[in-house]
Amino acid sequence: MMLRMPPTPGTAMRINYLPASLFLAILVFAPASAFAGPSLDPTERALAAFVESNEDAALALLERAVNINSGTLNLAGVRKVGDLFRAEFESLDFSTRWVDGTPFHRAGHLIAAHGTRGPQVLLIGHLDTVFEPDSPFQKFKRVDEHRANGPGASDMKGGIVIALYALRALAARDALDKLRVTVVLTGDEEDSGEPLGLARAALVEAANAADIAIGLENADDDPTTAVIARRGSSNWTLTVNAKSGHSSQIFREDIGDGANFEAARILDAFRTELRGEEYLTFNPALVLGGTQTEFDPAALSGRVSSKNNVIAPQAVVTGDLRTISLEQRERAKSRMQEIVARHLPHSSAEINFDDGYPPLSPTDGNRRLLEMLDQSSRDLGHGPVTAVDPKRAGAADISFVAGHVDMAIDGLGLLGGGNHTPEEFADLRTFRIQAQRLAVLLYRLAKQP
Repeated sequence: MMLRMPPTPGTAMRINYLPASLFLAILVFAPASAFAGPSLDPTERALAAFVESNEDAALALLERAVNINSGTLNLAGVRKVGDLFRAEFESLDFSTRWVDGTPFHRAGHLIAAHGTRGPQVLLIGHLDTVFEPDSPFQKFKRVDEHRANGPGASDMKGGIVIALYALRALAARDALDKLRVTVVLTGDEEDSGEPLGLARAALVEAANAADIAIGLENADDDPTTAVIARRGSSNWTLTVNAKSGHSSQIFREDIGDGANFEAARILDAFRTELRGEEYLTFNPALVLGGTQTEFDPAALSGRVSSKNNVIAPQAVVTGDLRTISLEQRERAKSRMQEIVARHLPHSSAEINFDDGYPPLSPTDGNRRLLEMLDQSSRDLGHGPVTAVDPKRAGAADISFVAGHVDMAIDGLGLLGGGNHTPEEFADLRTFRIQAQRLAVLLYRLAKQP
């Protein structure tokens, strides 16, 4: 789509054509003061102004946080980042506590809470990154005026800084006390502790007490989108056993087709019978088959040996399953089990599932919260916000609030790109956009009946 731009005042009429995406970028990154229209009340204008005037302090805090290594397995580093942010929340009169992660083999989580009246809002983020101390990618670096590289700059220490300065803006206008806010910053989002239920118990407990959940991830790194639905993930393992024998006798009625053909039959039936359902994907990641098969599920690796003249008696396949709802997940499991049960002669097979992150389904409440965010963004002059395609939204901690809160949304963090690579960067222009959006959204939520 092309948009026709109006002529510049005081010049001869000239028609310029810009791609729609570029026009939207110009709108999104225009100064907030240019759009402070009548749709914002005086308090909302003050919130936007506070964020803008404190941007340098916020980015300085981000640099301090990024420069502390907090790879998930660096337990001391995760705790140190937690201590940094703990002091920031306590300066806003939040009560804080640390959930010890020893029972699930991780550093733990930071919980901060404030307020006794108004809607109960849960803000969700994480302290850890994928970059351990042995990574060469360790420090915050300004690339230019608008961009900074650094481990966790956008994923997602930047999101925590955005939340802090949105809350500071509210406190500066005596509006923070009109909300009950709980912040849960997990220390193992990038590599969850085990058992997962125990590792996420504190988050689920906070969700049970909340009305609204807001995730501080960078999501699709697109300032025009937010996340109201994420697919859940489950792992599955298929184990096949069959009758062995000399390869020249394969397909005999008293011997059968062997384990590898049985595994191939099952996988092909998965592909042909389940493929095509919206948001449902299933991927066989590792396939082993032969006369001797050793599979290590913890390391997701294995060893296999065989001979060309022997019918393989063993096969193991492992993969993942992604679904948009619990109903879709259970339906897919049932259909996969039915396919597995249709054994070829002289073979047997079973499939086992290990559910990981639950799905966050696109509920009416989530859509209403997106509408409020969209209106807040438009009123601030930052343009519309629409729902990102769930296919582009991976698993995240906000998925654990599904079914526990009335409304949930994610993607209000600092945006950028290059996630999970040494090219990770933050687009610093999006600090103001996202922090202003969050501050105004929280203020408007506080005024809801």
